[in-house]
Amino acid sequence: MKILDKLTLILFSIIILVFALIIEFLMFGIIRFSVINTFYNEIIANKTLENVIVVSSIVCAILALRAILYGASYNTETNEGVLLENEAGRLLISKDTIENLVNGVAKGFENTQSVSTKVIVDSKNELKVYVTLLVLPSTVINELSINLQTRIKEVVKNVTNLDVKTIDIKIKNITTPEAKNEI
Repeated sequence: MKILDKLTLILFSIIILVFALIIEFLMFGIIRFSVINTFYNEIIANKTLENVIVVSSIVCAILALRAILYGASYNTETNEGVLLENEAGRLLISKDTIENLVNGVAKGFENTQSVSTKVIVDSKNELKVYVTLLVLPSTVINELSINLQTRIKEVVKNVTNLDVKTIDIKIKNITTPEAKNEI
């Protein structure tokens, strides 16, 4: 969500909260109608304050219309994956798809034994990939991680046209070739 949208939502929520509290105070007798009537009469007598309230009510109406009309539009950032839009329609690439793609790349390296992947999508449709591995004792870990990071970025970019911002690799353990432990 953009900063302006967040500020608009906060402002609108505060205004609605104030109106709701005033109505509740009136209903429970904490504030009397005569107080509201006196306040209203003071506003009428003071044209400057009246103008402020008119402008405030117009702003509230615009904020409400904005929330109604644009709030239902599709978001490019979803919890399910990445939603891409073009003039022909929409495409949702799920996180599972990207995770399976990364797992396939990692399993293609001969020294990896077991792979687990987590993908996080940021607001710019850039991916953060977290890979957890079991590796064989003969593995040069630094070399494997550099090659794996490079290969994951290439494959994800080629297949999905998405940028991988970071790839964090965690070597969970060193295992024997016979062990088939899942992470």
